[in-house]
Amino acid sequence: MRDKEIEELTAYLSGFVSARRRRRIEQVLAERTRWIALALEDIYQPHNASAVLRSCDCFGVQDVHIIENRNEYNPSPQVDMGSSGWLSLTRYDEGTDNTEMALAALKERGYKLVATTPHRDDCLLDDLAVDEPLALLFGTEDTGLSEKALAAADAFVRVPMYGFTESLNISVCAALMLRELTRKVRAENAPWPLSDGERAELRLAWYRRSIRAVELIEQRYWSERGAMEDGV
Repeated sequence: MRDKEIEELTAYLSGFVSARRRRRIEQVLAERTRWIALALEDIYQPHNASAVLRSCDCFGVQDVHIIENRNEYNPSPQVDMGSSGWLSLTRYDEGTDNTEMALAALKERGYKLVATTPHRDDCLLDDLAVDEPLALLFGTEDTGLSEKALAAADAFVRVPMYGFTESLNISVCAALMLRELTRKVRAENAPWPLSDGERAELRLAWYRRSIRAVELIEQRYWSERGAMEDGV
């Protein structure tokens, strides 16, 4: 849809969304960012899959890229709590090398690929710069990121550990990293907010998600619009 069409359809649908929900959508849009994105490679445990999405929504990170080579991504609705419906999920599950496809797409969008791993001493989380868009790469629960993902990474980051256990659960690690990096992005005044166009597209998507039987309402809108344009 063209910008004008998005604007007009959103204005029409706003009549079916409560004032309270509209205010909340505007509050969330104001804090949403695409400066940080997540890429999840072969995550298969439903709890982890869902908890990561929930953390993304809570910390205002809009985009999650899901790579499925060996394992199917299968979130749990009980843990997800509907958070996936407010996010932009891109799944890579049809190619012969979905990792390569996903990472190439992220690089094309201007992201620096940051592999999260406790086994590389590149930098600690506190020292990771946020002066350019970051795509955080998380690997499967048992073996971590694939060699292909590690080889493609531009940087490596880890959460400092002081106990006998060498790593955190992936959903806990993702939440800690998102909390720290989104705080740092805002504190350092990086150009993290969404553009006007991105806000408009998400506003429409979230209005649609907030309206029951929205498909029928939109059909009526387009029918009425067509009749007006035809001079009926």
